Amino acid sequence: MHLVLDPRRKHSLAPRLCALGIMTKAPRAGTVKTRLQPPLTAEEAAQLNVCFLRDISAAIVRAGGESKGVAVFTPLGSEGDYVDVLPSDFDLIPQRGDNFGERLMNAASDLLRVGFESCCLINSDSPTMTASALREAVAKLQSADNHIVLGPSDDGGYYLIGMRKAYRRLFEDIDWSTERVFTQTLERARELTLRVDVLPEFYDIDDARALRRLCSELLDENSDDVAPATREFLAELVARDGRERFCPPWL
Repeated sequence: MHLVLDPRRKHSLAPRLCALGIMTKAPRAGTVKTRLQPPLTAEEAAQLNVCFLRDISAAIVRAGGESKGVAVFTPLGSEGDYVDVLPSDFDLIPQRGDNFGERLMNAASDLLRVGFESCCLINSDSPTMTASALREAVAKLQSADNHIVLGPSDDGGYYLIGMRKAYRRLFEDIDWSTERVFTQTLERARELTLRVDVLPEFYDIDDARALRRLCSELLDENSDDVAPATREFLAELVARDGRERFCPPWL
């Protein structure tokens, strides 16, 4: 089992560590990747979510340096769901909050409270994000206090936000799940007079059109080193049922 960090107290952690925290819901059929159902079944969507977590956590491990992987998970009691999904040296910390903004704010606050010097909150929808992008985020956060790091996604949101202090205002008055999230977060940073370092752009897989794009990238292009767990799973689905079932060409 993974170590579950208690957000109410400080833990013994190596100095200067940056938490690379994946915001994750337990990968259970019917509760994750519901916007991919159809074309996927609930069970296939849950397995795809597992593959995303494996690929993202592998990128975190490859990022190395002064960073550590953490799963910021929900619901309570689902710790066992991650035993065969995440690397054994990952820690877990529970999510808190009634809405997405609160959960992000509390995640940042809790990770810094338990003893990390900085933290990055990472979504679980971007399996093609690279270790080099994560490494860049960690390096930028070691330079100064009064700034944040943002990794934009091509739908107007972000796949990563990093900081050394928990700024509540960054997560207030944001139209979550819209194309305005990244721009509004930049506006909040300006209000706080924070410098923003921007990482390379990646994309979220949260609907059928994005799934088709992922299929094209992983199955058609020369991308053997990108998202290997996801690529293997998609290849198995194609071999079994044909590509048009879950990646229709008309999308």
